[in-house]
Amino acid sequence: MSWFVLYTSPRAEKAVAQRLHSIGADVYLPLHKTKRKWTDRVKIVEIPLFNSYVFVKAEPHQLASYLTVNGVVRVVYYMHKPAIVRDAEIEAIKEFLKLAVEREIIYCGDVVTVTDGALKEREGKILYVKGNDVVLYLEELGAKVCVSKNLVEKVVKK
Repeated sequence: MSWFVLYTSPRAEKAVAQRLHSIGADVYLPLHKTKRKWTDRVKIVEIPLFNSYVFVKAEPHQLASYLTVNGVVRVVYYMHKPAIVRDAEIEAIKEFLKLAVEREIIYCGDVVTVTDGALKEREGKILYVKGNDVVLYLEELGAKVCVSKNLVEKVVKK
């Protein structure tokens, strides 16, 4: 058996994973905890690491039956065959999520606040991530700066 990737309807990853699990499929949906801000509170929620994707361990002939599950749009293909994800890659995702516990995952384009140092409380947009550092554009200074990843915190979305 191999790991395959199923593409889901938008924001249906959790429901699809639950439906697949209920019919006996071996499903993996990598989830990451993050803070979300509402007008009255900040809450920690689990969001999928990969939007609209779930992993399923199955035989190739089983994939057609998974297409009948509500919320599954299609099987992801590569080179005209269903895309296979190696066990080592699934384990790497699991290890990454263990390291990312209680830490916000930051991406290019995210708005962050510097938490310490000379630029403390300055807000900037991430241009790119380089090793353990991020390069930010600080609009109020009109400058690009390189800051350690440990010294930035993602601005909570409203």
